[in-house]
Amino acid sequence: MGNIYFVLLLFCFGMLLLVPCLCQHDSDDANVYIVALREAPSSHYYSELRSVGNGFKFDDSGRTQFQKPRFGNITKTDRRYDISRVHDSLLKKVLKGEKYLKLYSYHYLINGFSVLVTQEQAEKLSRSSEVSNVILDFSVRTATTHTPQFLGLPQGAWSQEGGFETAGEGVVIGFVDTGIDPTHPSFSDKHGHPYPIPAHYSGICEVTRDFPSDSCNRKLVGARHFAASAITRGIFNSTQDYASPLDGDGHGTHTASVAAGNHGIPVIVAGNHFGNASGMAPRSHIAVYKALYKRFGGFAADVVAAIDQAAQDGVDIISLSITPNRRPPGIATFFNPIDMALLSAVRAGIFVVQAAGNTGPSPMSMSSFSPWIFTVGAASHDRTYSNSIFLGSNVTVPGVGLAPGTDESKIYKLIHAHHALNNDTTVADDTYVGECQDASKFNKDLVQGNLLICSYSIRFVLGTSTIKQASETAKNLSAAGVVFYMDPFVIEYQLNPVPMKMPGIIIASTNDSKILMQYYNSSLEIDAVTKKIVKFGAVASICGGLKANYNNAAPKVMYFSARGPDPEDSLPHQADILKPNLIAPGNSIWAAWSYHGTDSAEFQGENFAMMSGTSMAAPHVAGLAALIRKKFPNLSPAAVGSALSTTTSSYDKNGGPIMAQRSYAFPDLNQSPATPFDMGSGFVNATAALNPGLIFDTSYDDYMSFLCAINGSAPVVLNYTGQNCLLYNSTVNGPDLNLPSITLSKLNQSRVVQRTIQNIAGNETYSVGWSAPYGVSVKVSPTHFSIANGERRVLSVFFDATINSSVASFGRIGLFGSQGHVVNIPLSVIVKIS
Repeated sequence: MGNIYFVLLLFCFGMLLLVPCLCQHDSDDANVYIVALREAPSSHYYSELRSVGNGFKFDDSGRTQFQKPRFGNITKTDRRYDISRVHDSLLKKVLKGEKYLKLYSYHYLINGFSVLVTQEQAEKLSRSSEVSNVILDFSVRTATTHTPQFLGLPQGAWSQEGGFETAGEGVVIGFVDTGIDPTHPSFSDKHGHPYPIPAHYSGICEVTRDFPSDSCNRKLVGARHFAASAITRGIFNSTQDYASPLDGDGHGTHTASVAAGNHGIPVIVAGNHFGNASGMAPRSHIAVYKALYKRFGGFAADVVAAIDQAAQDGVDIISLSITPNRRPPGIATFFNPIDMALLSAVRAGIFVVQAAGNTGPSPMSMSSFSPWIFTVGAASHDRTYSNSIFLGSNVTVPGVGLAPGTDESKIYKLIHAHHALNNDTTVADDTYVGECQDASKFNKDLVQGNLLICSYSIRFVLGTSTIKQASETAKNLSAAGVVFYMDPFVIEYQLNPVPMKMPGIIIASTNDSKILMQYYNSSLEIDAVTKKIVKFGAVASICGGLKANYNNAAPKVMYFSARGPDPEDSLPHQADILKPNLIAPGNSIWAAWSYHGTDSAEFQGENFAMMSGTSMAAPHVAGLAALIRKKFPNLSPAAVGSALSTTTSSYDKNGGPIMAQRSYAFPDLNQSPATPFDMGSGFVNATAALNPGLIFDTSYDDYMSFLCAINGSAPVVLNYTGQNCLLYNSTVNGPDLNLPSITLSKLNQSRVVQRTIQNIAGNETYSVGWSAPYGVSVKVSPTHFSIANGERRVLSVFFDATINSSVASFGRIGLFGSQGHVVNIPLSVIVKIS
């Protein structure tokens, strides 16, 4: 089994778990606090990022090489226990004889710990000369059979890496999520030729009753769980939440398989075959750090512990499909424990991907803030599933549903649930009987052989009623099929297609639902005296939705995808950082599902599920980053992000501009061309990213200079990093970071911005073109240049405001190489003062 190790759950590195004491604190006002010390973390002692310029040196062949951490004489284990003992000593010294509970010792990326104490005790700790920062813990939440084809991987990126059989091999992706189902075939190491565990990965696999010793393998190389903060709050249930890496939700299994699931796994749901699934990097290795749970989400203290451990274990990429529940307080959004831990991860050479959040389409709804984090928004892809119902009035009504159709040669009578009740049930007695959740409420003789009409109410959205149960009701009543109409109180709720074993359809539009119900009601014959129905006249047939349709009006930015501009603080002010970085497929994504997963009742017990969200978009990019890391193992995290960003597309499959949905209600009727605040640089281009030509690099010191330039930040930077801003250039503002984009939140008359590019391809000549944002004059110098392999060149971009305006406007710079490389640099200007 290579270097996989198994440990029992009673103790795991990075966690001081005195199991009998993991209970609620005696004091009612106790909370979990994250405490950072001034002393540097262990990674600073035994690793060093040696660099020339911006984190690169050149070998004899002229190729750029990013220098990964170099280990000295102190071992990780020695340093970890030294730091843990220092934490224990400090707590005993400051809180003499008082009750407290230390949950974690952080040592690799952050020197600190999390502890359950009262506010008064937290204040005592903050006054200690050894302590730099004390922060109240906060909550976080969770934010494909066809997308490899849509992204052109089989003929493009995979073929460049020797086919899917080797795509991403040797690269370890760490997932901080809800865990994983290790029994899923997407994570088997018996799929294809044997391959070794990467020597640089040193993680372990926890062993518990529900996560046995054979759970990990050469594919799933590590798995741990982190729940100490949740346990201290008394909300963790070891049976329901699984005190192990096992995924009791489904979300973590889904995201891991999107990025790195095995190739060619059959997707069978509700007995129907929907193709074969593959991750973006099907030969990459998976390491799981479970820190979120179905019933309550998660907490920063646990997430930071997971990130710290993943970095120490040697992952190459961290994928976070999670976001904070609120914007961080303080002088800048960038100063929060998760983002600062990820800054240290980037310093250690780890590429970090995070979901943008599902709080769109309103502006400034971004939930991933910092320039060292690669933020991904969600877009549609070209495959859709739809079905329809053909009414006896000769009208066809569209709907959704992964369900078979009725017999094409027959038409069937429609019976509304309210009109099919048995003698013991009335609508007055059971308000929710129209949702068809209980077969005992209905007269089987009326429903048998007919189409049962059920109401899709807000209770389906909340999960208290389910399509699965309504379908079971229809089946038990021997119905020919089931039809759901949208309750008018559910205003244009956007539905993923839902699997059904019997013929069925959900009419997702309230307007289309009115058409159905008007036809149904007008076809009833009612006795004038008794007011009873004497004839059900409405008939219909259902056209099945198992076959995929393909639409060239893709990709488009989904309405739920969080939008820029990036908020700099909680006031909020706009940051001079482009967010999201780009968009990737995040709507109606088929991927693996945990057999134990309960996040979606409709897919409970299934091996695959179709889900939507920026949670699905982020692992697409994590997997594609693994392909880049395999081809360019020495590229810095910023350079990997540059390769992804500069090669994006701004056009859909029809050749028109990518559109962005602007409204939750009727999203396809409320859309307009996407801006960089909707889509970042554009839609990810997997194949082009493997051959970017030029890259923009940014170093850890650059990020530190950026943080130090924020007004009043010096004490906060010292608190979080233990480093003095006097050591850094504190005049580096957001536009000065060497990012593959330029964002100016305020252009006061004029501004010159410079960018340094490096050539990682062959010698090439470039010409420069641009389109200026409205109200701004732009000039780029030079307009033509030749650049050799390994060479750097500085571009100067001159901005002049020509009008006064506070309306954001956008432009683009294009660098066009003689060897076919095209480098894309989006421009965004918000306030213009001429």
